[in-house]
Amino acid sequence: MPAKRSFEEQIAALDSLRQQAPEACAEPLRKALEHRNNFVVAKAADLVRVFQFQQLIPELRIAFDRFFENPVKTDPQCWAKNALSRTLAAFEHQDAAVFLRGMRHIQLEPVWGGSSDTAGALRATCALALVQCRSLLEPDLLAHLVGLFADKDKSVRIEAARAIEQVGSPSAALLLRLRAVLGADEPEVLGACYSGILRIEGASAIPWISRFLASSDDPAAEAALAIAGTHSDQGLDILRERFTEESDSWFRSVLLSAIVLTRQDAALEFLFDLVRTESLQAEPAIEAILRSMPSDEVTKRLEKLVAGNQRLARAFATHRK
Repeated sequence: MPAKRSFEEQIAALDSLRQQAPEACAEPLRKALEHRNNFVVAKAADLVRVFQFQQLIPELRIAFDRFFENPVKTDPQCWAKNALSRTLAAFEHQDAAVFLRGMRHIQLEPVWGGSSDTAGALRATCALALVQCRSLLEPDLLAHLVGLFADKDKSVRIEAARAIEQVGSPSAALLLRLRAVLGADEPEVLGACYSGILRIEGASAIPWISRFLASSDDPAAEAALAIAGTHSDQGLDILRERFTEESDSWFRSVLLSAIVLTRQDAALEFLFDLVRTESLQAEPAIEAILRSMPSDEVTKRLEKLVAGNQRLARAFATHRK
């Protein structure tokens, strides 16, 4: 019980620092970073970031290294390493070795029936932080990041794509194109590749991304949303054309959602026309408009269009909730 009270008192003391003057907090946080409990250190690291105490970077690094020793026992769930790496990343720490160590760390902890890797968030954080390390040449940086496409954790593979996107070079775009063409991954990972390519190359890559619309499956839905994110006339034209060709009702509804998310006036008019003509796609069009967080003006206009048609008025009432 005394140990439990000591831990609770330590947490309460850290929480109380938020109400104190910053100049009174540096020393308590310095001491907290030396604590053996990973949860205490995690809270301290988060507060160091809140207070912007970059003078504590040496202490952050020492604590980070310490929790790689017997990590399953000293840092279960990677609480400390996650918080410490987030703070070092927020401070734009430039020692690539720190983030490379975190990016390569796998921590298998016992669970019912086997073991589970708890270091996925750590690897993802460190991958993104590595991009800001100016000491790394681009070929070396990309070589480190591309290996994460084989990570067993989907979230790490997604962040690997986003990290490569942040490199922002033609070489980075080519790596994302290669990963997209290879396929055989979770839709969210492929979607991060599609979006990354478009952010690096701009609207000129829309025709290339549009090839992935043909499959009418979850990756195709990610491609549609990536194209919509360009908010371009070209993207709208491709999505509308693909809509007119599609027969699958689910993918047609996906395309309608993507069309409205282009945020083009012509996109909204396209959906309004489906409602106005009482098309078979009018109900999915109503749903797409209402899910896009429309303005009051758009909502009122849609409400007037469905008035007098029981089927469409019912769809409006259902999706407005």
